[in-house]
Amino acid sequence: MTPVLLTPYKGHIVGPIAKLLGHVMSFIFNVLNSIGIPNIGLAILLFTLVIYLCLFPLTYKQQKFSKLQSKMSPELKAIQQKYKGKKDNDSMLAMQQETKEVYAKYGVSQTGSCVQLLIQMPILIALYRVIYSIPAYVQTVRDAFYPLAEQIRTTAGGTDFLRDNISSAKMYSSQFKNELFVSCDTSYVENTIIDVLNKASSSDWDKIASNFSGIGDSVSATHQLLSRYNNFLGLNISDTPTYMIKTAFVDKHFILLIGAILIPFLAFFTQWVNTKLMPQQAPADGKVDPDDPTAQMQQSMKTMNIMMPMMSAVFCLSLPAGMGIYWIIGAVIRSVQQVLINKHIDKKDIDAEIAKNIEKYKKKQEKLKATPQMNRYANMSTKNIETKATNSVSLEKRELELQKVRDSFSGKEIKKDSLLAKANMVKDFNEKNNK
Repeated sequence: MTPVLLTPYKGHIVGPIAKLLGHVMSFIFNVLNSIGIPNIGLAILLFTLVIYLCLFPLTYKQQKFSKLQSKMSPELKAIQQKYKGKKDNDSMLAMQQETKEVYAKYGVSQTGSCVQLLIQMPILIALYRVIYSIPAYVQTVRDAFYPLAEQIRTTAGGTDFLRDNISSAKMYSSQFKNELFVSCDTSYVENTIIDVLNKASSSDWDKIASNFSGIGDSVSATHQLLSRYNNFLGLNISDTPTYMIKTAFVDKHFILLIGAILIPFLAFFTQWVNTKLMPQQAPADGKVDPDDPTAQMQQSMKTMNIMMPMMSAVFCLSLPAGMGIYWIIGAVIRSVQQVLINKHIDKKDIDAEIAKNIEKYKKKQEKLKATPQMNRYANMSTKNIETKATNSVSLEKRELELQKVRDSFSGKEIKKDSLLAKANMVKDFNEKNNK
């Protein structure tokens, strides 16, 4: 079994994407290191900016759909109202066709932004994985933990001390109990130690320095190097805001207190602004029609837009400050993108766009009719018509021949016991009963 966080994520979809993004993060950090600014916080900022810029075309398509959906929502509601309560097959088919034509008129797919979201989601999850476990993807940062990780591994009772006394070790309790750890698999044990040290707070480092006095120089050198990497605007991004607030009160460090409070607050505020900038279509009377799935979805989104920023603020208090900075940066970038997209779409002549889309839709339908497959269906239909017509002509010809036979025998004497006499008797009987 491999370590959960230090080793790059092994998922079939997210894993390869995280590995690719890890190379991008490593490149950015190494460039900063080469110019004398080896700062993880700044690397996270640039990394997030690069990835969101790469995702901008997908974001634009997604937000354009949301913007157009808010404009075509009245037409869709009118169609729903028109067929409200009608459950027969013809009405359902007619409703689907009219809805399809509205989407075609506005030039958007009925699947909406689902495709864009399906593409973006694994990328954003991979982005989170890279930022949450930077040593797994940035070799320079990983090397900063050596030789300390090796020295703790070879010190008697060193790993037991980490497991029982360091707060970040609680996240890796299963790794400490793993059979590879018990059997002293060197690579596994050292990776677990780096996992713990990577999430260790300043107080955890003080405990490590007190316990491992024999390797005090190595502990001090590693901590100083990581503090340099993790220092962002005077804050240690490996510490949680909760820890910063407690420390600030004890040490009367009010600048640290302000910084610690700002992280969860900005995480909430930036995401709240981001949700407000997104196109929304609320019911005019503020009421939700229980039979209108679109209105129900809008109400759910409205609730989520309030809850998500609040949850971000709560999570930021207990997670390393680096994650809070990532959320803030991401929300700011999305907000800027949303403002630009809104201005771009608002400048467009929607009526002209609709007319253009209608023309495209007509051409597409004409092209579809001209395809070989459609011609084959048309030929099949023509053959069926011709076959029916031929069968009809054959029946008429046959009837005329039978009539000629009847006429040829009319007025002639028919033998009493002949087959024709019996047929005439049946014919006369049927005609009498039908009168």
